[in-house]
Amino acid sequence: MPAKLSTHVLDLTRGVPAAGMEIELWNLTPEPRQLKLVTTNADGRTDEPLLSGAAMIAGDYQLVFKLREYFAGQGVNATFFVRAAICFRIEDSAASYHVPLLVTPWAYSTYRGS
Repeated sequence: MPAKLSTHVLDLTRGVPAAGMEIELWNLTPEPRQLKLVTTNADGRTDEPLLSGAAMIAGDYQLVFKLREYFAGQGVNATFFVRAAICFRIEDSAASYHVPLLVTPWAYSTYRGS
C-alpha cells in the first residue's frame, strides 16, 4: 500500500459521518504554512488522501477541523469547541497515517488509525 495521510470525521451526536466539514492541513516544519483546505464528503472522508507520494515528507503537521461551522450547518449553535487542532508527526514518509476525529458539540477524540 502506498504511503498516505488520510482522515475521517464521525458526528457522534447524530451517529453519522460528518459530511461537509472543512479541514485545513498545515505543515509546521520549519515554519507553519497551509497546504490544503478540504471538505469531507458524504462518508465523512476526503475524496483524495491529504498527502501521498512525494508529498509525504517527514515533519510536524496539523489538521484543523472547523467544528463551529459544521455544527451550525446542522442547526446546532451551542458548540463549545470552535476548532479541533490536532498536531502530529510524520516520521516515516513511506508509512501511511490516518487521523480520525470523533466529535460532538461538546467533546472530541482522536487516535492514530490504520
